[in-house]
Amino acid sequence: MADTLATTPLYDVHEALGARMMPFGGFDMPVQYSGIIAEHEAVRNNAGLFDVSHMGEVDVTGPQAEAFVQHLVTNDVSALYDGKALYTAMCTPEGGIIDDLLVYRRAANHFLLVINAGNRAEDWRWMQENNPMGATLTNRSDEYALLALQGPKALDIARPFVGPALDELRFYHFIEMNDGSFIDCDRAIISRTGYTGEPGLELYVPPEDAALVWNTLLEAGADDGLLPAGLGARDTLRMEAGFCLHGNDISKETNPYEAGLGWIVKLEAGDFIGREALRAVKEEGPHRKLVAFVAQERGIPRAGDELIDADGTVLGPVTSGTQSPTLSSGIGLGYVPNKSIYTDPGTSLSVQGRRTVAVEVAKPPLHK
Repeated sequence: MADTLATTPLYDVHEALGARMMPFGGFDMPVQYSGIIAEHEAVRNNAGLFDVSHMGEVDVTGPQAEAFVQHLVTNDVSALYDGKALYTAMCTPEGGIIDDLLVYRRAANHFLLVINAGNRAEDWRWMQENNPMGATLTNRSDEYALLALQGPKALDIARPFVGPALDELRFYHFIEMNDGSFIDCDRAIISRTGYTGEPGLELYVPPEDAALVWNTLLEAGADDGLLPAGLGARDTLRMEAGFCLHGNDISKETNPYEAGLGWIVKLEAGDFIGREALRAVKEEGPHRKLVAFVAQERGIPRAGDELIDADGTVLGPVTSGTQSPTLSSGIGLGYVPNKSIYTDPGTSLSVQGRRTVAVEVAKPPLHK
C-alpha cells in the first residue's frame, strides 16, 4: 500500500511503533497504535501526539497577499495581525464549501494557508485560478511536517522546549522559532490550535526534523501519559467536539450556514467568492441544519444512515457517526430540516441503518 500512496516524513516511525496503517487523503496514515479507545482517553485525560503531516500548506506573499486571501475566504482576514490565526472556508460562487482551512498571518504581506489533505490538489488549482490581483502563491506542502500535541497536559509537556513564550500564547495565536531553540529545528511554527476539543498545539517543522521532534516529545511526556494517537482517535475526538470533517459533514453541496459555520462568514468584511450567494442564504435562512445527536439505546450511527422522525419520514443523512469512548454511546452528526421540532436539543429522532436506533439531538461539545 505504501508503494501506491504518499507517505509522511514519520512513516518509518509509525512502522517501528507497530501502527495499523490505512489510506487517507492519498496518504498511508496511522489509524491506531495501542487502540482507538486508549488513545482517545489519553487525549481527553493526559495527552496524545498525532502525525498530521498529510495536510497542505500554501504561502501567500507580496503586496496583494491580504487582498487575495480576503477574496478567497469567507472570514475577515483584515482582523488578523502578525501572530494571529483564524478558521475559515473557501466557497464556490454558489456558496458551497470547497474546503475549510486555517489562515496564519506571518507578516502584513505574508500569509500561510493550511488546507485538508484530500483537497490539496484541488485547492491549489482553485487558488491559482482565482488570483486576479496577482499575489505570489507558493505550494509549501512538502516543506512541512505537522505534529499535533493535544490534551490537558500538552502545554506542560511542550513548555520546556518552547520556553516562557508558551505561557503568553493564546488560542488561535502562534509564534515562530527559527533559531534552533525548538528541539534543534532550524524553523518551527508553534500554534495554539487543534481538532480534538482539548488544549494543545500544532507544530510545523521541517520534514527532516519530524522524527526528532516526535521522539523527543514522546519521551518527555511518557510520565504524563502521552501516547501516539492515530486517525481513529482523531475522528472520535472531533465528533465528540462537534467539529466538521470535509467530505463528510461539509462539501461543495453544503453551505456554511446550514453546517453551523455561519460565524466564519463575514459578509461585510469585503468581497469574496460566494459572498452574494451566502448573503441570500442568510437572508432567507438555510433550508436544513447540521445537528449533533446521542444514541439513547445500543447502536452506532454511521455515515450514510438516515435520520427519521417518529412517523418514519426521512429527514436527512447522517454524515458522521461513531461510538463515543467518553459517553459509551453512539454519537453522530447529520442534516435535518431547519425547524425547531428537529433541531432543538432534547428532540427525539431515530437513525435508520442496519437497525433503527433512537437518538436525541444534543448541543456540542458532547463530551462536556
